[in-house]
Amino acid sequence: MASVNIPAEPVGPEPFGSLTPLASYRPRVVPDLTADIDQDADDLGGTAEDDLNAAELPQGRFLDRERSWLDFNERVLELAEDPTTPLLERANFLAIFASNLDEFFMVRVAGLKRRIATGVATRSASGLQPREVLSQILSRSRELMARHAACFQHDVAPQLADEGIHVIRWHELTEKEQARLFTLFRNQIFPVLTPLAVDPAHPFPYISGLSLNLAVVVRNPVSGHEHFARVKVPPILSRFYEASPQRYVPLEDVIAAHLEELFPGMDVLDHHMFRVTRNEDLEVEEDDAENLLQALEKELMRRRFGPPVRLEVEESIAPRVLDLLVHELKIKEAEVYPLPGPLDLTGLFAMSSLDRPELKYPKFVAGTHRDLAEVESAHAPDIFGAMRERDILLHHPYDSFSTSVQAFLEQAAADPDVLAIKQTLYRTSGGSTSPIVDALIDAAESGKQVLVLVEIKARFDEQANIKWARKLEEAGCHVVYGLVGLKTHCKLSLVVRQEGDTLRRYSHIGTGNYHPKTARLYEDLGLLTADQRVGADLSNLFNRLSGYSRYKDYDRLLVAPRSLRDGLITRILAEIEHHQAGRPAFVRIKVNSIVDEAIIDALYRASQAGVPVDIWVRGICAVRPGVEGLSENIRVRSVLGRFLEHSRVFVFGHGGEPEVWFGSADMMHRNLDRRIEAMVRVADPAHRATLNRLLETGTSDTTASWHLGPDGCWTRHSTDAEGRPLPNVQEMLIDARRRRRGPATP
Repeated sequence: MASVNIPAEPVGPEPFGSLTPLASYRPRVVPDLTADIDQDADDLGGTAEDDLNAAELPQGRFLDRERSWLDFNERVLELAEDPTTPLLERANFLAIFASNLDEFFMVRVAGLKRRIATGVATRSASGLQPREVLSQILSRSRELMARHAACFQHDVAPQLADEGIHVIRWHELTEKEQARLFTLFRNQIFPVLTPLAVDPAHPFPYISGLSLNLAVVVRNPVSGHEHFARVKVPPILSRFYEASPQRYVPLEDVIAAHLEELFPGMDVLDHHMFRVTRNEDLEVEEDDAENLLQALEKELMRRRFGPPVRLEVEESIAPRVLDLLVHELKIKEAEVYPLPGPLDLTGLFAMSSLDRPELKYPKFVAGTHRDLAEVESAHAPDIFGAMRERDILLHHPYDSFSTSVQAFLEQAAADPDVLAIKQTLYRTSGGSTSPIVDALIDAAESGKQVLVLVEIKARFDEQANIKWARKLEEAGCHVVYGLVGLKTHCKLSLVVRQEGDTLRRYSHIGTGNYHPKTARLYEDLGLLTADQRVGADLSNLFNRLSGYSRYKDYDRLLVAPRSLRDGLITRILAEIEHHQAGRPAFVRIKVNSIVDEAIIDALYRASQAGVPVDIWVRGICAVRPGVEGLSENIRVRSVLGRFLEHSRVFVFGHGGEPEVWFGSADMMHRNLDRRIEAMVRVADPAHRATLNRLLETGTSDTTASWHLGPDGCWTRHSTDAEGRPLPNVQEMLIDARRRRRGPATP
């Protein structure tokens, strides 16, 4: 094989109307935005062995996954920095960036530190030693956090002020505003606060992860002794308070201005804001846990006390106070991040929810899919009847989730001819109600057999899923928690219905969670089908999940961990044969993340053989495209925008009859080896053509996207050669829906 020149990765520098708070505004983006930040021991260790004889491929062919994730968050930051992004959407992207980075430290950085400390971390697939990776990501994080703070301080906040939305500090308030907030403090804030002293009788208090805190220095005027105290900013209160119309002040400023009320008789000398990020990764030894539910609840309590991995402080903090925090928290200097206040810009989620439509993306309301829409009838559509007519390909949020998937389950629950419903739940509504759970409960209470597989290990949704599991059990549902050692991540529904003398199975397979709220924010695909081959496949898969079964020969499914990786690699390599025989050959992929070495090596071999490969990735990408002799036929694109690109699709040229698959799996070790994932083969030729066109559009040079270079750097392409804005694929799909409401295909 000819020699291959692998470019080196660049290395970063070293080391609201009245006084009512904005409590009614909820974050528009939920923690699932960063669901691909999962702890993955294999990703921190050596490269995976595969059947492709990877020794013949050059070293250095994989980009580092941690650096790649930070690059993804930089793309989020670029949307916040972009002056063409609507102003409140820019604030929202600033909040998303901050939330993403919180989880990155809680999971990835924490896990890497733990493995270094225990000596189990080996050289990563990118060739870097663990300490090199940690050093680089801490340095890169520091650079991005500084950009993030500057974007808010010098760009977004001033422009918000120009629009009459002022985010101000206490000293900028008028005397009248300060007086009004003092009344608010005495009545609504003061009773919730708990100052904690630090002295021989009061040890340094536990600082909970992601909490905002005031480090306070007070002096006894009689003895002259100085003391340290900590005041936690209560997370149950709104982050911003409206001092007067459209003038908002951070809660911590209100507290800081009234510290004398908390320490009467003492002289308040100084105060500084700080925030700690802790290791919040869960570790449950399932083989040793007789009751997984109880073991997980105990682990959730333990997670609150994980070791610190990051300390954010206001850059004006006094050195002696910083020294005390560093000493008591046992944190290293490289893990301290001085920033301009206010800290914790996830609070901008509330600000971005203000009712100022002219400062947001134009409103879009999803319509009912044409195949499910009512026709000259005041009654709800017959979902089962529509599914008997044809397979229905759903594309959320462009197609309404509530009038498709939710309606499918609600109709099944109410239909007396439905005998059984089987359902997986990875994440669902985190609040007090969930229409999906309500439908399953209604079905069970009406006498139907209801099996629900609740994945109670879904990261950061564990507590909510435990609650739903118990509620389902109390209603008479059969609730199981999947297979030991494996997370159940597949998105499946199966309905069994009595029709005359026969039983018919109706199925839904999707790429997204059964979560009505996020279905309005996440881009996902779903298939509603009455195909009995799919129904039989799901029956066998549910039997494996709920009982004892080693079934693995599916008709229209690829299922991890048994067949998904091998099935995809077989199809990638088959494109080489098609290409060599002169038949149409290509590979098009759309995923959230791609780091699996065996899959990537198969793509490299396809590229070396001349097969064009297009990859549309939202987040992490370890593929190094455009390297002569290795990957010159591979292009990598990333699309970010108002919706979170979340679907996973594979399209193969297949000699002129494209083969299309979609499902729940990203190309990561955890998905392919340690999760139950399912991908379905798309049978309808029109649906295959639709998805092929979607991937062609998303990876085209004529649509807006970020391009990945062989050096691992991403470049934004948002204008053409004449400087005109390139169309965004999401806006193109929205425009198409508006022109022809409720089309049959995306």
